[in-house]
Amino acid sequence: MDNHLDNFFSALSDPTRRAVIERLAQGPAAVTELFAPHDIALPSFLKHINKLEAAGLVRTIKTGRTRMVHIEAAPLELAEGWLKQQRRIWEGRTDRLAALAEALERRSGA
Repeated sequence: MDNHLDNFFSALSDPTRRAVIERLAQGPAAVTELFAPHDIALPSFLKHINKLEAAGLVRTIKTGRTRMVHIEAAPLELAEGWLKQQRRIWEGRTDRLAALAEALERRSGA
């Protein structure tokens, strides 16, 4: 699982790749459509698509001369589960810290 999360967060560490994922949340798109708003060379953009595909975040299907890109939900769900687990851990810690601070305050006020 850790390797999948590493690949997930590494893939999303780049703003171009995050923009692609945000666009794909609306539905599949051709590489040319995804590429259009970015001011980089097509070969560089394709490296971003390949990185997302290697992380399992997207899949591409070539039909004729068109390469369509589709988002994959499974890695997003895996990361969401991990983030929820981390939130529970840290909320528990901050709740205990707040309780300790309140107990110390009551003790010093007495």
